[in-house]
Amino acid sequence: MAAETINSAPDAAGLAAMISRAAEQSGGANRGLPPVERWNPPFCGDLDMEIAADGTWFYMGTPIGRAPLVRLFSTVLRRDEDGKTYLVTPVEKVGIRVADAPFLAVEMQVVERGAHPVLTFRTNVGDVVEIDHDHPLRFETKGEEGQLKPYLLVRGRLEALVSRPVMYDLVERGETVEIDGVDMFAVRSGSQIFPIMPADELERLSS
Repeated sequence: MAAETINSAPDAAGLAAMISRAAEQSGGANRGLPPVERWNPPFCGDLDMEIAADGTWFYMGTPIGRAPLVRLFSTVLRRDEDGKTYLVTPVEKVGIRVADAPFLAVEMQVVERGAHPVLTFRTNVGDVVEIDHDHPLRFETKGEEGQLKPYLLVRGRLEALVSRPVMYDLVERGETVEIDGVDMFAVRSGSQIFPIMPADELERLSS
């Protein structure tokens, strides 16, 4: 499958068909997520595909409205050490644009398990991620107003931004915990603690 063929695909469905055939030829059909981390294909240029900050996928400037196509594309995403995101098949990789995070966490479930509750998130592309040591939460404050943005690690280096409604539910579970001698506002999942911000900073923002 040549790079010229991918870049000249007339629509998202055509591109999806090419990627699906490549996965089948690699023996990846019906075996869960393709092993994109083990593939080492050549870089074949950039593709006119973008994932917007709200999780909407665009191909050649047109929103991809079919959820199965978006799900297929999401299974062959990889973020490399250069910080860029690619669609990867066994024979090629092409760069795409990501405005914020490639995925959006749209639902959170809390299950009591042992001494502490465990947080589980569902993404807009169907991934279900239990927050633990290997799938941590991290928090950033961005913009002049200090907007809080939580992210969770889905797989590889790919993260999901926690959607605004879910973020409110997440922050409601916060508590003050001493970490390295500093009082931190944080959330727990199982035995793991994930700091959000210093408690005195939260108090200042809330005043």
